[in-house]
Amino acid sequence: MSDKTLYERANEVMPPVAKRVTELEIEKGKGAYLWDKSGKKYLDFASGIGVTNLGHNHPYIIEKAKEQMDKLVHAGHNVVYYDSYVELAEKICTVMGGDYKLYFANSGAEAVEGAIKLAKWATKRPGIISFKRSFHGRTMGAATVTASNAQYRKEYEGLLPSVYYAEYPYTFRTGLSPKEETERCLTSLDEIFHYLIAPEKVAAIIMEPVQGEGGYIVPPAEFIKRIREICDEHGIMLIFDEVQTGFGRTGKMFAHEHFGVKPDIMSIAKGIANGFPLSAIVGKQEVMDKWSSGAHGGTFGGNPIACAAGLAVIELLQDGWLENAQNMGNYFMEQLKLCATSYPSIKDIRGLGLMIGMEFLTEEGKPDSAMVSNLQAKALEKGLLLLSCGVDKNVIRFIPPVIVTKSDIDLAISIINDSLKELTLSSVNNLGKVSK
Repeated sequence: MSDKTLYERANEVMPPVAKRVTELEIEKGKGAYLWDKSGKKYLDFASGIGVTNLGHNHPYIIEKAKEQMDKLVHAGHNVVYYDSYVELAEKICTVMGGDYKLYFANSGAEAVEGAIKLAKWATKRPGIISFKRSFHGRTMGAATVTASNAQYRKEYEGLLPSVYYAEYPYTFRTGLSPKEETERCLTSLDEIFHYLIAPEKVAAIIMEPVQGEGGYIVPPAEFIKRIREICDEHGIMLIFDEVQTGFGRTGKMFAHEHFGVKPDIMSIAKGIANGFPLSAIVGKQEVMDKWSSGAHGGTFGGNPIACAAGLAVIELLQDGWLENAQNMGNYFMEQLKLCATSYPSIKDIRGLGLMIGMEFLTEEGKPDSAMVSNLQAKALEKGLLLLSCGVDKNVIRFIPPVIVTKSDIDLAISIINDSLKELTLSSVNNLGKVSK
């Protein structure tokens, strides 16, 4: 047995490229909780970055995955057909309304790449429009349409050509009304059409219905509807990246349901199979039918075990957990707002369902990334795992599983409140020492 930690051993055989959030050595997970090798229990409000939406090791999902494992692990979706592969595709297309088809892949970035390829193939146009603060993945095409952090693109230029970036509504930062902010952002899109690329040369507009990495930003419904109208007017494919917002995260199966707008193409992953690697490109039938045989492909997409898990996920979500996500999201939002009344640095709490962001600013009104980092560390000490987001890393993003209970949320609120109290007291004491 090595006397080194897993963190130390990993550093010896893995590059530093993956930015780690903690040094936790996890032994097991169940529901909303993780246990490390020492037996310490953690309330996990990161959910594997929005993946284990139904909690860790959900017994029904594990049961269905094991049943499939006993039958078939891999055969190749472009070699043979198997039940779970076709059944999950049928189920997702039914959820979308029945006029869609899909192609399975492995990761969110791969689904985004496929969505871009499909839009270009179907329209025979070169241009793609994305949005500032967006996050779509780390592969070359996905990184190109990502605009939330220059570090994700550094040293990889040039990337995919003919990609342009419009403004995404952020009423909290601009101080504008939803209507004014919608018009500001649509003006930026008009300027792209006027100065940079004609709309008839644009294959797709790709967007997150709720921005994730960019800060858990919920746009005005009117903005989403106007983007749909613009796409319809110019024959542009509207791609929704629902990798993080899908499968119950916002209290509905997909976030676009909140806005009453459907995409031409959609990329999905993360919560689709509750931890088993799986993703998909979903598209309207008339769009997908243009994607000729051999124009796209892959080896592991639609793995039998992952598809079996995906079927169990949808069954569970439709059997009451979507409603729980809505109810617990409302409760969590209320409790966070009550907590915020005691801490002036908490300036905004926003979200849909159980996709909630809490933004911190300094007394000078600048992004307070230090407070967010300190709160993460302090909460982890007390047994609560949290992640940050936002271009300035000044937003705590809460991603509890949709099976979360009021008692879980109460525990999280208690830890957050205690942590903020300690951090505030420490800040006051340090200020007093400096003034002396």
